[in-house]
Amino acid sequence: MKIAFAASRAIVAQTARAALIGRYGDVPQAEAEVIVALGGDGFMLQTLHDTQGMNAPIYGMNRGTIGFLMNEYAETGLIERLQAAEREVLNPLSMTATHVDGSISKALAINEVALLRAGPQAAKLQITIDGRLRMQELVCDGALVATPAGSTAYNYSAHGPILPIGSDVLALTAMAAFRPRRWRGALLPKAAKVRFDVLEQEKRPVMADADGNSYRDVVTVEIASDAGIEHEILFDPGHGLEERLISEQFT
Repeated sequence: MKIAFAASRAIVAQTARAALIGRYGDVPQAEAEVIVALGGDGFMLQTLHDTQGMNAPIYGMNRGTIGFLMNEYAETGLIERLQAAEREVLNPLSMTATHVDGSISKALAINEVALLRAGPQAAKLQITIDGRLRMQELVCDGALVATPAGSTAYNYSAHGPILPIGSDVLALTAMAAFRPRRWRGALLPKAAKVRFDVLEQEKRPVMADADGNSYRDVVTVEIASDAGIEHEILFDPGHGLEERLISEQFT
């Protein structure tokens, strides 16, 4: 099996990569049948973005602090684990952000797209779903749209729901909502197109964040699931995303 090993900058990840290459060899990612990512969830997201368009699935092993998207690390039995692995296919979110100066930024997010206040004042956001105005004014620290795969990350910390893999649902979650005070968000169909308009932008600046990549001074942000892009992740049998999402709710 042709394997490409990628590792975060952490010493423990680099050490693991060297040990695995010594045991299994290493090929360029473009030639690989599978890519093994060594690090935490952040590095897994980076690897998925970096290898978009390649046919090789990604198998992660945890050499970081958080490993929700990763398998347990072991040097032995890797070929057998890869051959038996379960496959999960993820579609990312596509973000189009318009800035104050009229420029446009585009990005993809596997976990979530978040709008966050960028100053001392709370953000004021207007929310439109599929061309229909749904919320005239949301005063909050921020709001995000999360995929099922990302629902246990930032979304869950903001008290958003955990979404089962394959549910074809997105979570729209508010962070520290002031008005309406008890509004925490909504569940949306996966095909929904979400638009945020920033109100009073000069007084209440807002930034957009797509999987950790930040874009400042935005005035509108449009978000939609991109069914044309697929990311394939491998998990050890019985430890796939569906099982992890269920287990997370009982810990």
